Amino acid sequence: MRPIERALISVSDKTGVTEFAAGLAELNVEIVSTGNTHRLLSSKGIRVREISEFTGFPEMLDGRVKTLHPRVAAGVLAVRGNCEHMRQIDEHRIQMIDLVCVNLYPFAETIRKPDVSFNEAIENIDIGGPSLIRAGAKNFEDIAVVTSPEDYDMVLAGLRSGNGALNRETLLALARQAFLYTARYDARIAEYLSKTSSDDVLFPPNLFADFEKTRGLRYGENPHQKAAFYRWAGRARRGIAAAKQMQGKELSYNNIVDLEAARELVSEFDKPACAIIKHTNPCGAAVGNDLREAYLKAYQADSLSAFGSIIGFNRNVDGATAEEAVKLFVEAIIAPDFNADAIKILSTKTHLRLVTLGDDFGFHEQFEMKPVSGGVLLQETDRVLLGPESHVVTQRKPSEREARNLDFAWRVVKHVKSNAIVLADNGCTVGVGAGQMSRVDPVKISIQKAHPTSKGAVLASDAFFPFRDGIDEAAKGGITAVIQPGGSVRDNEVIQAADENGMAMIFTGLRHFKH
Repeated sequence: MRPIERALISVSDKTGVTEFAAGLAELNVEIVSTGNTHRLLSSKGIRVREISEFTGFPEMLDGRVKTLHPRVAAGVLAVRGNCEHMRQIDEHRIQMIDLVCVNLYPFAETIRKPDVSFNEAIENIDIGGPSLIRAGAKNFEDIAVVTSPEDYDMVLAGLRSGNGALNRETLLALARQAFLYTARYDARIAEYLSKTSSDDVLFPPNLFADFEKTRGLRYGENPHQKAAFYRWAGRARRGIAAAKQMQGKELSYNNIVDLEAARELVSEFDKPACAIIKHTNPCGAAVGNDLREAYLKAYQADSLSAFGSIIGFNRNVDGATAEEAVKLFVEAIIAPDFNADAIKILSTKTHLRLVTLGDDFGFHEQFEMKPVSGGVLLQETDRVLLGPESHVVTQRKPSEREARNLDFAWRVVKHVKSNAIVLADNGCTVGVGAGQMSRVDPVKISIQKAHPTSKGAVLASDAFFPFRDGIDEAAKGGITAVIQPGGSVRDNEVIQAADENGMAMIFTGLRHFKH
């Protein structure tokens, strides 16, 4: 590859640019620069040519026009091995540019400001910068294009080891990164303008999703399926994508899905809470006066299913809780953090994955995205608990104890696959019926699985009862109170069944399907 003899530097983010330019100067690279970048480098004693001297044309229109000039474009786009290109370059006395170091106006940062005006946002749309980057990236066989301060040291090291030239592999990698950079930049602009021009700001006419691969996974839901983990790009790391694994085997696809389910469920509660998850459903969930109590209650709710599960805690795990949890074989535990005693105890299980999220534990995305063939579904995250018309519909009102348990069961049933029934007592699940095709079957299953008994427990249903049979089955199991959305054409029959069995029933006016 040819040595780099001339570089054009024009950056908005000036992190490390002085050191980078000084390194280029040490390699006898001539530096051409613009506006504030030129002033900064000159003030640091680096010899720099101003862009207007290079083009023979002044910067104008408040800096909107400075690099948009044939002498710049031709110097970047000319293919060195093309004789006709080089003849025209000589004819017009064009000086070649071998390296383009550009980053763009901070559009994304500007529109995040709460008081940003539309005009301010528009003025932070870079024009010359993307053109230079794309030109350099297109001509990567001859041009190095550098868009990130993180690459400055790598580029300088490559030039020093390559006698002033970069190898093709490095040039191609820089070009690939450059096109990704401009694509993300344009996407942010298009997204912003799409929202400002749409009547439906919540769901704009175009959706721009940019994800970057964080790591490959051993396999997907099954060993024959390949998988990888991606995070939202261009955003602060949040949620599971920001989780830190403290110990244990590599997280699998299913581990990550279940960790998210555990985190979401325990985040429903202010009191110390524990959720024991299998295949995204809770086999046990509880709140307690402390984390150890919450764990023991959740475990005893279905100790058989708890084997090989994922455990979620909404408090930092202490030694007393770890002493109990270490007795059970589980795949992973997620919590805001683990104290030193807990780590010492749990580290005896070398394969056990410990995952922390710190203060970000309760983070929730505004939207949920679900892929389908040919597209995606987008919806708001289900963060509302009760409808405004929530009320008691039976002759008997819930007791204070029943009301507490109904509130607990209603928060848990949100996180169980539909059709879903949760039985609860004393701030703990008693039985869970998940993912059934009829409404009455999960009632029967939850009563069958109830531990120690369904008698005296309350019942939460994620959707209405279409017939009274579900209430009659609940009564046979000794259920004393029910919380459900209501809205069935047979609500009167369902209410009548509850009254006949002496039950209290609340209609929430809000369902919580989870598909």
